[in-house]
Amino acid sequence: MHSAVLSNRLFLGIVAFSVSFGLSLVPNWDFSKAFVTGIITVIATYAAALSVDKRRKSHEMLILTSLRKRIKEQEELKSRIAREIHQIEEHRNSLYTESKHLQNKVAESRNQRDSILRELSTFAGQKKQLESEITVLSTEIHNLDQNKAELNHSVSMLTAEKRRLELNCNVSRSEINQLQHQISELLQEKQEIENNLTLLGRLKPQIEEKLYELRIELQNLEVEFNQKNQLLLNKSNSKENIASSLNNVQTQIGEHQAELQKLQAQVFLLQEERDLLQSQVWELLQQLETLNPEPLTDKSHEEGLELFPFTELIETIETTEIKTSTSEALSEEWIHFLEQLQNHEFEVIKALLAQENTQATIKQIAEANITMPNLLVDSINGKANDTLGELIINTNVEPAEIYPEYISNVKKILDNYQKHM
Repeated sequence: MHSAVLSNRLFLGIVAFSVSFGLSLVPNWDFSKAFVTGIITVIATYAAALSVDKRRKSHEMLILTSLRKRIKEQEELKSRIAREIHQIEEHRNSLYTESKHLQNKVAESRNQRDSILRELSTFAGQKKQLESEITVLSTEIHNLDQNKAELNHSVSMLTAEKRRLELNCNVSRSEINQLQHQISELLQEKQEIENNLTLLGRLKPQIEEKLYELRIELQNLEVEFNQKNQLLLNKSNSKENIASSLNNVQTQIGEHQAELQKLQAQVFLLQEERDLLQSQVWELLQQLETLNPEPLTDKSHEEGLELFPFTELIETIETTEIKTSTSEALSEEWIHFLEQLQNHEFEVIKALLAQENTQATIKQIAEANITMPNLLVDSINGKANDTLGELIINTNVEPAEIYPEYISNVKKILDNYQKHM
């Protein structure tokens, strides 16, 4: 490209020089002047060419800038057109999907139309059926009106029946409340039974040992029973003799009681005389103290020891009276029974006599002694059977109680126990 420009410029210079040299040489035929004009022409031509070239370059630059702007605009237009084409394609795709969707909807609407037409046909048939049913219902309504009057009559009867049932319901509620109270009592009894079962579980080994001992004792008792049967034959004979002797003893006891009453009257008189004598002695002592206070102090002390010489007699009579009263109150069997009882068994007897919360107190006594209430009662009955030959506690009732014929003797035993305590 650069060599072509140089060759063009060189060709332009040669042409301008030759033309100017030839034109200036023809009129004057002056070679030097023609040569100078040719050189000037070449310079002017080159200057003109340079100016033209500059203008051309500036014009080309303007054209290039405008072309660049247009290229940018065209590129922007191209990108915008590409975006629009992309949007158009997306829109076309969406339109295609919508057309498919619309086609599906059209097919569905056609199906729905067909189904609606079928339903309309069925509805028409149902309408006819409903009209026939309406006629039937009208007849039934007429019948229902007739039944309504009958129902009103039955409602009045039902209200009366309802009132009667409400009364029965109130009665049943009261019975239910009573049953609930009984159930609560049964639950308490169940709790007590469970506690007794736990005690039985604890006392099971002791009871088994006791059962073994009782079996051995039973065998021994069978042997003794056979022996006692033989002894009973002998004692039956001696019993008659004892009965006759008892009659004599009772007569003697009556005589002794009469004598005892006489002695008690005499003792009462002696006590009155003793009181009188003591009052007189004190008066004498006071008089003696007033007369001679110092020497009488020792004498009064000595005489105080022998104020009443019958005190020993009265004391012996009182002790004999107490002994006779206790012997009259309790027989030998009851005294022997008293000696066999233990402290916790006396507490059980006291609870049975009190008859206040008997089961709870006996249960507490049993738990304190690691045993059961029934075993405590059975042990007392066993000792009574051994000594008295009879049971004193009735275990067939709930709660257990002492037989009425033994209450007086049991109270005397309890009084003697409390006195000794």
